[in-house]
Amino acid sequence: MKCIVALLILFSLGSCSAQLEEKATTNPKAETEVLSEVEKHYQLNDTVHEASISKGSVSKGELIHGRIVPFSGKNFHYFDTTSYLADRGFTHQKVLETVLTAYEALDSLLPNRHFCLMECSHKHGGKLFPHRTHQNGLSVDFMMPKLKNGEAYYGLDDLGAQHYMLTFDKNGVYSDDPSVELDFNTIALHILQLQSAAKQNGLSIEKVIINTDLKDELFATENGKKLKASGIYVVRNLTPLINSLHDDHFHVDFRLE
Repeated sequence: MKCIVALLILFSLGSCSAQLEEKATTNPKAETEVLSEVEKHYQLNDTVHEASISKGSVSKGELIHGRIVPFSGKNFHYFDTTSYLADRGFTHQKVLETVLTAYEALDSLLPNRHFCLMECSHKHGGKLFPHRTHQNGLSVDFMMPKLKNGEAYYGLDDLGAQHYMLTFDKNGVYSDDPSVELDFNTIALHILQLQSAAKQNGLSIEKVIINTDLKDELFATENGKKLKASGIYVVRNLTPLINSLHDDHFHVDFRLE
């Protein structure tokens, strides 16, 4: 079932996703052209100055005056060029400020670590197929940081939408390579920094969605214990399908204060 949903995501982004990735890896000129298109897309959309407005809920809403997220920064990048060019990287301005503030804090705490930002909302909100939420600019997906033999590992970070096909067991071990595992301590730190940044920007974390089978491993770490004591709501129950889809990334819904 997870593969079916992943294929739906790939389908929703269009068949050009794999073509873009292939060109980028086999043709340096094509890679430059793709990055140029990304930069043009950012500049074209980074022109909004009015205050963002989130209407409705994360599951039935719209986004007015949304902000496009930068495709990359000092210690992060957006996970997929096709998703980005398809206007799926927009948020409420306060969410964008929160995400960037959190990455800045993480750069100070973990100066050699890199992170991946995943899908946000459409430019004007509304349905972001096949997600059930992400409709009003207050939802963001974050890729799980990983370790390989105890060291930071980025070998799976550039799969684009195919990243949704990855599977990890209840201990956070990658199904195709047991030497790769989720970095639970850094995941918890990331969430804590998002909450801290949210408070600075007039937000709070409404909900964190992560595969519930991973929560014991998450809360057992040093930062996980702080996360458990923080009062941040981490989901307790999910349907089997939704649960299976959140072993490779965690989802955050923010709330305007």
